[in-house]
Amino acid sequence: MAHPIHNTGPNIGQSNPVIRQLDEAAINRIAAGEVVERPASAVKELVENAVDAGATRITIDISDGGKTLIRVTDDGCGIAAQELALALSRHATSKIDGSDLLNIHTFGFRGEALPSLGAVGRLSITSRVTIKGTVQDAAQIKVDGGAMGAVRPAALNSGTVVELRDLFYATPARLKFMRTDRSESQAISDVVKRLAMAEPSISFTLRDVSGQSPRITFRADAENGEMFPAMAARLGRIIGRDFAENALKIDATREGIRLFGYAALPTYSRGAAVAQYLFVNGRPVKDRMLTGALRAAYYDFLSRDRHPVAALFLDCDPELVDVNVHPAKSEVRFRDPGLARGLIVSGLRHALAESGHRASSTVGAGILGAMKPEMTTARIYQMDRQSQGARQAAYDLQSPGFAEMQDAFSARVPETREDAQRAEEHLPLGTARGQVHENYIIAQTATGMVIVDQHAAHERLVYEKLKAQMADTGVAAQALLIPEIVDLSSDDAARLLEIAPELTRLGLTIEPFGGGAIAIRETPAILGEVDAAAMIHDILDELSDQGSSQSVQSKIEAILSRIACHGSIRSGRRLRAEEMNALLREMEATPHSGQCNHGRPTYVELKLADIERLFGRT
Repeated sequence: MAHPIHNTGPNIGQSNPVIRQLDEAAINRIAAGEVVERPASAVKELVENAVDAGATRITIDISDGGKTLIRVTDDGCGIAAQELALALSRHATSKIDGSDLLNIHTFGFRGEALPSLGAVGRLSITSRVTIKGTVQDAAQIKVDGGAMGAVRPAALNSGTVVELRDLFYATPARLKFMRTDRSESQAISDVVKRLAMAEPSISFTLRDVSGQSPRITFRADAENGEMFPAMAARLGRIIGRDFAENALKIDATREGIRLFGYAALPTYSRGAAVAQYLFVNGRPVKDRMLTGALRAAYYDFLSRDRHPVAALFLDCDPELVDVNVHPAKSEVRFRDPGLARGLIVSGLRHALAESGHRASSTVGAGILGAMKPEMTTARIYQMDRQSQGARQAAYDLQSPGFAEMQDAFSARVPETREDAQRAEEHLPLGTARGQVHENYIIAQTATGMVIVDQHAAHERLVYEKLKAQMADTGVAAQALLIPEIVDLSSDDAARLLEIAPELTRLGLTIEPFGGGAIAIRETPAILGEVDAAAMIHDILDELSDQGSSQSVQSKIEAILSRIACHGSIRSGRRLRAEEMNALLREMEATPHSGQCNHGRPTYVELKLADIERLFGRT
C-alpha cells in the first residue's frame, strides 16, 4: 500500500510554532557549547582569568583528564564577596565597560566562561581580596548545574581557587564526545604550555591528582631579566633545549605592528606542524592566515614534508585587530591582514638571511648519536694533545705501509704554513684537510672538524646566485602567440586582477577580458611550455587558502633549483685543495648555505670534545 506524501516539514506541527523566551539555565548550557568544548577549554578560560587577575603563581590540578576535577589556584587580586554572585551572571565582567569592544587589553572580556561552566558542571569559587595591604575575609560560592547557592565565609590565605567538578554532568550527551583521559590530559597540557609561553614572568604548575599521590606533569618557574632572555629560557623549557640552541631571534616592526619571538633554523624542522606557536597581543591563536605566512617564509628552504618550528608574537594596537570573532577567542581578524602577513614573511626571511651558513647543532648531535662505540671496562686516561710537528714525527716512525695507506683516500691536503695561519683566524668552516668518497670534504676548525657535502653545498650556492640574478634583472616573460582566455567567476577574476602587478613582475601577465574572463598574455619564459589555465587555478586556490599566492614564484624557483643541481659540482669529482677551500669560504659568505634546496644540511660540525668522548678520552 502506498504511503501518503506529507508536504509538511519535520518541525512544522498542526498549529503555528510559539516563540518562547528560554530560561537562564538553558541559555547558559547553549553558551557552554561554544565556550567550553572540552576540559582543555575550561582550563584555558580559568587560567586566562588568573592571568588577568595579576597572578604570579598559577597551579592547575586535574583528575581523569579534567573530566572529574579541574582546580585552578592563583595569587591574583581576588573577587570581593559581594561580587561573587555577579561574577556568575552572564556578560558580567570587570575587564571592559562595554563602551569600546575593540580596545581589549585582557584575555577575557565577554563574561561568559564562569556562568557557562556553572551551567554544565559543579563549580565553586573561593576568593580573598587584598587591597592596599588590607585583607578582606574570604568567601565562597557554589553553583551546581546552573543552580546558584548562597555566598558563605571560607578559609583562604589570598587569591582565588576555582574548582570545577564533574564537567558536563548536567549535559550527559556531551560526555559521549569526550576522548580518553590521556588525550584530554594532553590537550590540557598543550593549553597550559601555550599560555606559559606568553607569560614567562608567571610560574605555572600542572598536576595530575588522579592517583593516590599528585604527579607534576608540567612546571615552569618564573623567568627573570629582560624580555628576550626570559622568553628564550621559557621556550627552551617548553619546546626543548635543542630549540633554544637552534632558534633565531626575531624582532621587526612595520606600521604599528611588532613581530618578535624565536624561529628555528630550517635544518631544525619537524615532520608535522605541531611546534608552531602564534600569539596576538599575548593571546594564543590558531589563525590560518598567520600559519600560511609562516609556511611561506620557509617555503624556499624546506621540502613539502617538513615544517618549521617557531614561537612568534604579534603586538599591535588592540583597535587594529578584532578578537571578538568567536566565543573561544582563538581566532582573530586583522584590519589589514596583508600587513601582518607581510611582516611575518619579511621578518623571518631577514632573520634567516642573517643566520648565514649556520646549520642546526642537532645535525652533529645526530651523527654522534649514531656512532655507538662498544663500552670498555678498562680505565682510560686522557693524554696530552700533541703538536702538529710531534704528530708528523710519530707518523714517520709508524710501521711500513702507513704512508701508502694515505693514497687510498680520494684526495689529501697536507698542512702548509698558510693553513696554519688560517687556522689561527678561526674560520667558521675551517680549512680543508681532505676529500673522501669523491664527495665529502673534511675540514679542520679551531674547535673540531666539519664534513661538507660538496654537491649539496655547491647546489645551494649556485641557486642563491641564480635567485640574486633574477631579482636584479627580473623574470623574462614569453608572449603567447594567441592569448589564452580563462573563464572565472567575477569574484575570482577580481581577486586575480588585484595581484596582477605582482604576477607581472614574475613574468605572468594577465588582463581583464570582459565579465569574469581574463586573458593570459605572457608566461615566465624559464618555465617553457606551461598549462597557463591550470597555473591560474592553482593561484586562486592559494589565495583562498592563505590569502596570498607563491605559486608562480615557487614554480620559477623550482626550475632554478633544478638548474642549480645540474650546474653544481657533481659527486665523484676530485677537488684540489684550493677548490675545497674556495668552496668553504663561499659557503661562509652566502646566506642559507647551511642547508640545501630541500632543507637538508650541507655540512656537519663535530666538536673535538665530543669526538674525544666517543673514544673515551675523558
